[in-house]
Amino acid sequence: MEPIDVAILTYNSSIKLRECINSVYANVPVKNLIVVDGYSTDATQAIVTEFQERYGNVFFIQEKGTRATARQKAIQLVKSDWFMFVDSDVILSRNWFAEAEKQVRENVGAIWGIEIWSVLKGKKILPLFERVTMKIFERRGGTHDILIRRKTVEDIKIPYQLHTYEDAFIKSWIDKKGYRVIGVYEPYCIHFRADSVWTAKKHVELLVSDLKFALRRPLLLLPYGFYSAVVTYQIAVNKFKHES
Repeated sequence: MEPIDVAILTYNSSIKLRECINSVYANVPVKNLIVVDGYSTDATQAIVTEFQERYGNVFFIQEKGTRATARQKAIQLVKSDWFMFVDSDVILSRNWFAEAEKQVRENVGAIWGIEIWSVLKGKKILPLFERVTMKIFERRGGTHDILIRRKTVEDIKIPYQLHTYEDAFIKSWIDKKGYRVIGVYEPYCIHFRADSVWTAKKHVELLVSDLKFALRRPLLLLPYGFYSAVVTYQIAVNKFKHES
């Protein structure tokens, strides 16, 4: 395959953005890096400028909308036959693209590398977490680190209101085009969730959103219940650390 465009959505992403982009250039043959930013107020733009000065193939666009409009904007700017979405808080595994390329077939429209929460690295529960995560992906999709055949989405119209679950819409769109969207254990990405995620308030917000989606897909209720238990445990761990 030829070098590909890579799209990253950002908003106040400076904590992990430099590591994220470094992992992209180290493990993917980048034609153009497209950064769609939600008018960040931190050092995000300065970090992106560093990579533009180093590589000369970075496009920085600002979009004041939802994740749906940001992804739509990125797709419109893609020129390569295949492209990637990479979340701004993930680190790609070694040889990400070389591993993903092995999965390319005529009937494959997208290849997603499993996400591993950074707090679970080295934990005994990780193998179970990975199996549950893959089951969720099979029904919902994901865009943490996904390689997409451009022609499967070049005419997509992602509903504006989908600030979450826009990934489910993209997967469904590609499915309806007659292409497979596959999840794999290799390659993968490490997902560094912000500290703000590990709070009871944020957990309830995400849980309500997930339940609304899962109620229409009952097979997701058990996996999301497992996720909820993991998050609850991590919130307790973080609270103990801060108090001790």
